[in-house]
Amino acid sequence: MKMPHTHRPDPGHAGSMARWLVASNSWGVVSTVSVHLNGIPFGNVVSYSDGPDGNSTGVPYFYMSTLDPTPKDLAIIPYASLTVSESPLGTCGDKDVENPTCAKITLSGQISELNADTDESEFAAFALFSKHPEMKGWPKDHNFKFYALKIQDIFLIDWYGGAKALSVDEYLNTTEHSSL
Repeated sequence: MKMPHTHRPDPGHAGSMARWLVASNSWGVVSTVSVHLNGIPFGNVVSYSDGPDGNSTGVPYFYMSTLDPTPKDLAIIPYASLTVSESPLGTCGDKDVENPTCAKITLSGQISELNADTDESEFAAFALFSKHPEMKGWPKDHNFKFYALKIQDIFLIDWYGGAKALSVDEYLNTTEHSSL
């Protein structure tokens, strides 16, 4: 179980809850339109980081091997979703993961490979390796690349009554928990 960065935000603050949930977690499920399954959706557990501790950006970064089905799918159809649950943080207690008070978020958009030797790819490396130090030693011949999710839609449930309305701008510009 991973300890969250800060105390759980109040469910009345969708932007803070969403940013806390993404910053506090380190893995989720990326779902793509699968090439190897002829268009059937495919979900893959992946590690991610939206920034090192103290510098959360809200933008999920990934380090994936081109041997993996997910980057292969993204090379053909770049649209995907990242789903993250509060449950691994241990803050849901005995609640079922589907209980609406156990927060969950799906960030949907386009996942693209980052160009090497750019400021963003350097930040992605720092963000990912600070949370996942093991990644530094992963085999070079597996052709790992850095990727970023350009968020186009947000689906957040953290309380009863259905998904919260949360724009991408509101999510990215939330500063209440900027210490994440």
